[in-house]
Amino acid sequence: MKILGISAGTLNGANDSMCKEALMGAQEAGAEIEFINLHRLDIKHCTGCIACVKALMGGRGRICAIKDDFLWLLDKMLDADGILMVSPIFENGTPGIVHTICDRFGPSMDRGNLTIADMLNKQNGGPGVDPRLLQDKVISFMAVGGSDWGSLVQMDHGMVAMSPMWKIIDNDKFQWSKTILMDDAALARAHQVGVNLANAAKDIPNATWQGEEGVCPHCHCNNFFIEPGTTHAICGLCGLEGELEVDGGSIRIVYPADKLYLAHDTMSGKMKHGEDIQENEGRLAELQKNSPEFKARKKKYMDFIKPSVPARA
Repeated sequence: MKILGISAGTLNGANDSMCKEALMGAQEAGAEIEFINLHRLDIKHCTGCIACVKALMGGRGRICAIKDDFLWLLDKMLDADGILMVSPIFENGTPGIVHTICDRFGPSMDRGNLTIADMLNKQNGGPGVDPRLLQDKVISFMAVGGSDWGSLVQMDHGMVAMSPMWKIIDNDKFQWSKTILMDDAALARAHQVGVNLANAAKDIPNATWQGEEGVCPHCHCNNFFIEPGTTHAICGLCGLEGELEVDGGSIRIVYPADKLYLAHDTMSGKMKHGEDIQENEGRLAELQKNSPEFKARKKKYMDFIKPSVPARA
């Protein structure tokens, strides 16, 4: 049983220390541990070329057109039973490197797409996708910030687990934390996060959420989009749509039972999302192939102005 700790913070800073404290807890609970600081890696931004999902659906496996350290990192993540990610809080959320990892996961790390690709590949006589991509995994998050900002960070972290459908065990944040190494309660909590993650990794099918209950009764997210002038609420993480209700002075979200299958972190929700994307991509492909008007409109914008770039030596 292996736990991989990933820090998105300054080398040897508070995030590294909190990550290592949690890894100490995981090790005490019987886990083999490994530690990575993302700033030691070369990870470039996703360009949205979708080469990864085209290769996946074409039976060529999960590839990426960008040559950097991301696939090395992904291999480390896939080889672990549990993942711990610790990030600083930037502008109320996670730093850009965390978003970049989500982007680089892309559609080819989506459990629905992987399931479809595995089925198609086997139907065509192939071996299927890398079985590690379809394995259940547990993941926990901690965010460490230097002020009282941080209302988006838990949702940002949750997005890392969304595409591969990894099970979140804890999703904590620590604010006003410049001196966190002198905060015994915070260190004890980090240690417990590691213990919880290791214990969850021992029995992934029965692992459950160990954090505080969130406003969303499904994914525990506290961030919602409220449609103006209504009580209609959309969870910022799992995407479920429900109604705001006030119960004893507390706000809660109530979802229709027949809509729970649409949550983006469930297989049924992913398959529905995949069908919608397939339909939309089909419309685009038809326009690109058979519509002179579409081609003319695209050419107009391509010809109008070219992007500026810096001078190169």
